[in-house]
Amino acid sequence: MTDRRRSRHASPSGDQMPPKSSPKSTTSATKPRVERRTALLTVPEFCGQMKISRSTFYEWRAKGIGPVCVKLPNGGLRIRRTEADRWLIDLEDAA
Repeated sequence: MTDRRRSRHASPSGDQMPPKSSPKSTTSATKPRVERRTALLTVPEFCGQMKISRSTFYEWRAKGIGPVCVKLPNGGLRIRRTEADRWLIDLEDAA
């Protein structure tokens, strides 16, 4: 009785063939997608970097003097890192 099962890489004659490999690009021109996105900070991350309490952040937000935020569909807030940097530069200019 012969074994009719063949391995994935066996030729019809039963000889083993090396697995096919897809050509890989060696160019470094493609950057990972994460690097192209704008970094978003959570409220606790922003407060930690500014060394302020969350209540202070929400107080500034209510007064309209905090950084511009992005409101997510789930109600969470995020602050673009670029917006936080711009907000700090504006504060320096006003001082």
